Amino acid sequence: MAHQSDLIATDIAAYLDAHQNKSLLRFITCGSVDDGKSTLIGRLLYDSKMIFEDQMAALEADSRRVGTQGGDIDFALLVDGLAAEREQGITIDVAYRFFSTDRRKFIVADTPGHEQYTRNMVTGASTADAAVILIDARRGVLTQTRRHAYLVSLLGIRHVILAVNKMDLMGWSQAVFDEIVADFSAFAERIGVEAFHAVPMSALRGDNITEASGRSPWYAGPPLMALLETLEVGDDLAAEPFRMPVQWVNRPNLDFRGFSGLIAAGTVRPGDRVRVAPSGKTSTVRRIVTADGDLDRAVAGQSVTLTLADEIDVSRGDVLAGADRPPEAADQFEATLVWMDEEAMLPGRPYLLKIGAKLVGATITEPKHKVDVNTLDQRPAKRLELNEIGVCNLSLDAAVAFDPYAANRDLGGFILIDRISNRTVGAGMLHFALRRAHNIHWQDLSVDKAARAAIKNQRGRVVWLTGLSGAGKSTIANLVERRLHADGRHTYLLDGDNVRHGLNRDLGFTEEDRVENIRRVAEVSKLMVDAGLIVLVSFISPFRAERRMARDLMAPGEFVEVHVDTPLAVAETRDVKGLYKKARAGELKNFTGIDSPYEAPEAPEIVVDTTTMTAEQAAERIAAWLDQAEPPTDFSI
Repeated sequence: MAHQSDLIATDIAAYLDAHQNKSLLRFITCGSVDDGKSTLIGRLLYDSKMIFEDQMAALEADSRRVGTQGGDIDFALLVDGLAAEREQGITIDVAYRFFSTDRRKFIVADTPGHEQYTRNMVTGASTADAAVILIDARRGVLTQTRRHAYLVSLLGIRHVILAVNKMDLMGWSQAVFDEIVADFSAFAERIGVEAFHAVPMSALRGDNITEASGRSPWYAGPPLMALLETLEVGDDLAAEPFRMPVQWVNRPNLDFRGFSGLIAAGTVRPGDRVRVAPSGKTSTVRRIVTADGDLDRAVAGQSVTLTLADEIDVSRGDVLAGADRPPEAADQFEATLVWMDEEAMLPGRPYLLKIGAKLVGATITEPKHKVDVNTLDQRPAKRLELNEIGVCNLSLDAAVAFDPYAANRDLGGFILIDRISNRTVGAGMLHFALRRAHNIHWQDLSVDKAARAAIKNQRGRVVWLTGLSGAGKSTIANLVERRLHADGRHTYLLDGDNVRHGLNRDLGFTEEDRVENIRRVAEVSKLMVDAGLIVLVSFISPFRAERRMARDLMAPGEFVEVHVDTPLAVAETRDVKGLYKKARAGELKNFTGIDSPYEAPEAPEIVVDTTTMTAEQAAERIAAWLDQAEPPTDFSI
């Protein structure tokens, strides 16, 4: 490296011990494009002597080749690692860098300034203790400055530093600095940022970065590095109620069963009473096990394995908590959601929600409102698009242990995952459990699904026919029901058009309404299967996610997906209702196959090719499939 500590030469053991016990600060740099975030981090790495000599040589060469400083060292190149970033001179992805000083270790995330990469900024901020918001002194507080400041507040980052950069280009004018600070202060008060530090600086020239600059004699505060070294972080968590999400049930042999995880809050000692959330079972901590031996005490921020005095059920995703102050457990919440996917959030569509190590199914209601981060106005919304922020209600398929995000980021923060692609599509913060989550409970019934099916001498099932309009779904479903009814089977047919005259008469044909259309029909189908009926569902149901949601509502073997596979050109020739003609003429919007997509099933139980068989033949084969006591797992017609 370009330097080494004097302590290394005199007392290596003392140096290693001091380094091992330094505190760690995670912080982000954020702000608008070209405010100097990457340059600042490069300067911090350079001034803290964290650059190897070969890196320095490469930096000097890159600065001459692609730098923006006329041959001088371009510190931004230390961070902008992507080729596209170097070509454009912008940050696209989140870049993490480590450096240290004599007083503290740091992990800094350089987050993008462009609006289209706001989701990447949220990723970097999710684990940060502090935020350095940069402002170009020439341009003042911009829209993206406000956006990032709002996200910093939303994500619960308590320590904010306002770095007014490029003051050298404004002649180190105190008036310019004071005007920018006053402008930001007014916005900070509106978003709940109670206090922040403001520093005038030049990241490129090194003014007020590690040492006070003589060019700003009117500034009496500390330089940026001194602020970062003295921010208090983490200490308050140790005083909070004990919380440890279980990440792993540790069973190396028959004689050891421990529960491993990172302590999210509080302190634990052997002999402490703990409660498992959400089950509520209690026990006593027997040992605190680590790789370096047992501990007499563990605090927030430590990764440990706890063993308990009793053999109680504890699984990955559960939370071990103090018995006297456990977290809440609920399955319905109000939450703030930051949408992070190109495909919009659709109310009613099923997603996976990950909170800690717990993974559960989730659906989202229509947003109560979305937030205009530029004005902080609350606006009505039917969906959330990429980078939009809204307040929604969540409904989960199982109760989870949680604390409000404002109280505990680990137990109140979550991500949403697409069930089909496994993409992370959103990140959110839980506010509180809805009252109905506590007030509504399952009523125990004496007659169950098995009893209702037995009296009918059949097994309840859903036969879900999906395909394009005009494929023949309704015709085939009607013929199947006639055959089953003739055999004395108890059935009901839910047809897409018929249901829209009653249950779903309030729904249109937008993507949101189509999702809700299928959600309602799936829930009705579940009730009918619970009654022991064979339910024939004839719906276009164009999206895989909703068909998957319907399948997941049923027990294994109860959902039979039938793909009525008809090419679009053939379906158009059967345009009895004239719908395709209207859609082609632009008179009918959001029509499946024309201007709205149809996602064909990937692994249906039955495929019906209506170009090679009649509706009667298809119906007879589907009915025959249902007649089998144990239908095959793969049956293609």
